[in-house]
Order: sequence, then C-alpha cells, then structure tokens
Amino acid sequence: MSTTFSLPARKVGPLGSITIRIGIALACVVITTVLVYLERDGYHDSNGTPISWLDALYYATVTLSTTGYGDIVPATEQARLANVLIITPLRFLFLIVLVGTTIEVLTQRSRDEFRAKRWRQRVQGHTVVIGYGVKGRGAVAALLDQGVEPHEIVVVSHDEASVRGANEVGCLGVTGDATREEVLRQAMVQAASHVIVATDRDDTAVLVVLTVRRLAPAASIVASARETQNIAVLKQSGADVVIPTAESAGRMLALSLTSPIAGSLVEDLLESQHGLEIVERDVHASEVGTAPESLGRNHHIVLAVVRGGTTHRFDEGIVTTLEDGDRLVVIRPAGSE
Repeated sequence: MSTTFSLPARKVGPLGSITIRIGIALACVVITTVLVYLERDGYHDSNGTPISWLDALYYATVTLSTTGYGDIVPATEQARLANVLIITPLRFLFLIVLVGTTIEVLTQRSRDEFRAKRWRQRVQGHTVVIGYGVKGRGAVAALLDQGVEPHEIVVVSHDEASVRGANEVGCLGVTGDATREEVLRQAMVQAASHVIVATDRDDTAVLVVLTVRRLAPAASIVASARETQNIAVLKQSGADVVIPTAESAGRMLALSLTSPIAGSLVEDLLESQHGLEIVERDVHASEVGTAPESLGRNHHIVLAVVRGGTTHRFDEGIVTTLEDGDRLVVIRPAGSE
C-alpha cells in the first residue's frame, strides 16, 4: 500500500469546479464580444457588412478557441493593439480553463508537497493518532475539546475515507499501514510528544507501539486494548497507559444499570463539552500553601496531586499542603479554568 500525506484544505465539489470554469470561459467570451463591438469600426468583415453583436460574438468564439476562419479581422492599428494586449491574454486564459483539470492536478500536487515539506521542517511536539475508527475519532474530538489545535494532530489510517474525515476537522493525515516505519516517519512520530494507538486489533497495536517507542523514546504513548490479557503485552512493548476499551464499556453498562446516578456522573465526566470534566493542570500560584480540599470553594475537587513524578491520591492523606511545581488532577465544571 502506498503512503499518502494529506493536509486539510478547502474542498470544491465537481459541480462547483465545473461552474467556476464555465463562468471564467463565459466571462472571456463576453469581454471579447463587448470589446470587439465597441471597436467595430476597426474590424473588417469579408462580406462588407457592418459588425453586429452577433458578428462580435462569432469573432470572440472563433478567436478564443483559436479556430480563426479569417472572415472577420482587425483592420486598424487600434483594433490590432487591442487584440495583442487584451484578447490574446483572454485567449490564453480561455485555453487554460479548457485544460484546467491537468493544470489543477499538477498545481495542487506541487502545493501539497510544498506545504508538507514546510510542515515537516517546523513540526515539533505534536500528537499522532493511529487509527480513526470510533476510538480514534473520539480521541481527536476530546483533544479538540481540550483546546488542542487541529494542525497539531496527525491522524494515521489505512483507510482513505477516514483520513479525509480527519482533514475535514482540520487535522493532518497520513494514509498507510501504521506498522511500517516509513508511514510513521511520514507522520513525524520521531518528533511527536504524544501518540495515541487506537487500532482495531491488539496484535496490530503491539507492533505499532513497538515501532513508535523505537522511533520516539521520549514520547508519551497511550494505547487501547480490546482484551484485558493484552494490557501487559502492550505495556511491555512501550505503552505508558493502556485502556481496556471493551472491559471499560462493560463496566459502564453495569454501573449505569446498578447505579444510574453514578453512571450518569461518569458519563458527564467523559463528555467534556458540558457539565463536569476531569483534567490535569499545574497548581496556581494562589493555591500554593493551601490544602487540596480547600480548592472545593472554587468548584475544583482534587482527586490526586502529582509531586516529583509520584501520584498521591486524595484518599492517601499524604499531601496536606500544595507546593509550587505540583500538578493536580481535578474535577471541575466544563470550560472553567
């Protein structure tokens, strides 16, 4: 399978493209017709009759199409100068419109290659999402909800339609097999800070994680696992965090059945656009020296404090006051800071 790198771009449908080209061609004909009619005294018709609107339109069509029967010709210097300076450029534009498909393809390809090259020269610390099924789309949507810019996300998928879908939301895309090193290099995995592996098969996820970890030793890798028994394998392969998707969904179903209110709260936390959200953030200067539970006055409930690379949960009672450099995992109203 060949590898294709694609960037988000404004899309014009086939009907729109045809309409634009027809409009340009008609504009060339109209401009030439009006110009010839206004300068009709400077043109000579072989049958000796004055130039009419129909004659001007006829001259415009045969001239722009380079047919040129020669029965109507510019006879004065002014008319010939107008042909050189105005009608000839319009003829070139008319011809370009006729062969515009080939030129457009070549121009688009060159432009895409230039944009891709410039992006690779500048990219650093981006996020790569491998797989754009239900899990991959959900991960991208969550990243966008949390303020990550679309151009900082690269989606890798073997499905061209999925990559086009990623382009539509503003993300960059690479079409290809993510188990191949050259495909991951196209996505600049070696320069990425975060990698999400959301493939449909656990064996594929293991191969991808192994390759990503070799290319990007310092990147944070989060992977999904369909089967719980594969979590250990994925972590041994280099994943920092592994999410058991099927088991997590099953637990959510059971929780929603046995404890509907608790289930709705968990669902609310997972939907970050409204209600509550769970986030990790730096401690604010005004919070240094205060107790974690005191943040409740600002509607921030502290679940854990990360200090010196160690995570201390709220139920352990180890952290009594917050210090500069701490990171907090809090529940807060969605959209608040």
